[in-house]
Amino acid sequence: MLRSLAILTATLWLSGCKSTQVTTPVVTDDGILECTLIQLNDVYEIAPLSGGKYGGMARVSYVVDSIRVQQPNTLLFMAGDFLNPSLLGTVKYEGERIAGKQMIEVMNAMDFDLVTFGNHEFDLSAADLQKRLDLSEFQWMSSNTFLKQDGEAIPFPTGKSTAAFTYTFDLEDDDGTRLPLGFFGVTLNSNPQPYVFYGEPMSYAQQAVNQLKEQGAVPIGLTHLALEQDKELARLLGDVPLIMGGHEHNNMLVEVGNTKIAKADANAKTIYIHHLQYNAKQKRLVIDSELFPIDETTPSDPEVEAIVARWNEVLNEEIKTVIDNPNQVIYEANPPLDGTDSASRGVQTNLGNIITEAMVLSFTHNVDGALVNGGSIRIDDMLVGPITSMDVFRVLPFGGGVLKVEMKGSLLIETLDYGVSKRGTGAYLQRAYIDKNAQGEWTLRDEVIAAHKVYTIAVSDFLMKGYDIPFLTPDHPGVISVYEPEPSEVAYDIRKAIIQYLQK
Repeated sequence: MLRSLAILTATLWLSGCKSTQVTTPVVTDDGILECTLIQLNDVYEIAPLSGGKYGGMARVSYVVDSIRVQQPNTLLFMAGDFLNPSLLGTVKYEGERIAGKQMIEVMNAMDFDLVTFGNHEFDLSAADLQKRLDLSEFQWMSSNTFLKQDGEAIPFPTGKSTAAFTYTFDLEDDDGTRLPLGFFGVTLNSNPQPYVFYGEPMSYAQQAVNQLKEQGAVPIGLTHLALEQDKELARLLGDVPLIMGGHEHNNMLVEVGNTKIAKADANAKTIYIHHLQYNAKQKRLVIDSELFPIDETTPSDPEVEAIVARWNEVLNEEIKTVIDNPNQVIYEANPPLDGTDSASRGVQTNLGNIITEAMVLSFTHNVDGALVNGGSIRIDDMLVGPITSMDVFRVLPFGGGVLKVEMKGSLLIETLDYGVSKRGTGAYLQRAYIDKNAQGEWTLRDEVIAAHKVYTIAVSDFLMKGYDIPFLTPDHPGVISVYEPEPSEVAYDIRKAIIQYLQK
């Protein structure tokens, strides 16, 4: 009986093994590998914008996770500018400025694979940037920016040892097809900092690509350059199939020779999804790039949404000390309001007009014009569609008061000339009711400014501290008087003045 049971058991076991062997499909290498690269760039806000209409990192996370389920070979990238500037980053929490901490926590939860530095990462002090690098659970990479330390240029230390000069992913699919994808990254030095060494982007990119080719990897760019620089890079390198770029805030897909240059919209209004198909036998790579919108129809990842909600509560509590309803729509921006750095620091903008006119009207009478330094406008974006009070805070995250300054025309002219001489920097001045006539003379309300006359000008309190314009301080002999508003006055906070102006 026992022998019969043993024989039956053995027969069933052998039968089961045989059946498994027969039904197991034979996997053969078809020589084709597919993978997906998901690109974000210039993301300053973790929450949706325009009253929840666009963007939101929890929504991006949902899309990314959905793709990862379908395609295991999916990689997530950030092409620079995400630690600064942001309204939340200016808020103090647990005794120190948040300064991008919220973004690192969100990106860790989203399992980013690779990021490069944008120029705005270096707005942070060396100490604050190092804290963010230490918290990062994802890989940083830069082929041309390095930390200056003891007279040397060294890779930035990070939570994953150091920022890499190049970085390679060895991708493999179920049937054994392999594709080594190698990445290089270069950043422009539009706001250079003394603790950063900036290598010339073109030559350092060439060195990085040469290294990747020696390793047998297909080179892909993850850059933070102006578009014309990306084009120059594509022409120089020739055989880089894709450059995932940042810096510009509007989406684009530009082809230069055999290279695609892709940039998504800022603040995750869109993301780029690059579908790659590699034929190992023919050594041929085909890239299909899809611009994917992130909006109110996109579901959210609950885990990331909870992180965003917690940080938003910190932000709302801070803003409610100034205004009761930060998410109220107060204005419809059509055409868009230009808050980009390049415009704010170089030309008179429609957003600059709104800010300075609001400064004038923050006082009930006796104000001739207004001045604010372009560098105080920090959103670096185009504002379009419904504008909320929160958006105004994003434009001017550091706030501050509006001062009523009586000054001699000679000082006003000197100040205006200095602002023009500093075009391209934060000292360039946005103005209200002040312009130049055909003869090149400064005018105020269409009257030529007279050196001997006294004018009353609304000036941001930051500007009167002499930081951007060294001689513009209350003790200058050309300053007759300075009025500082009381906390009960709308001029006490420049953002409140703008909100009231737009509501009217």
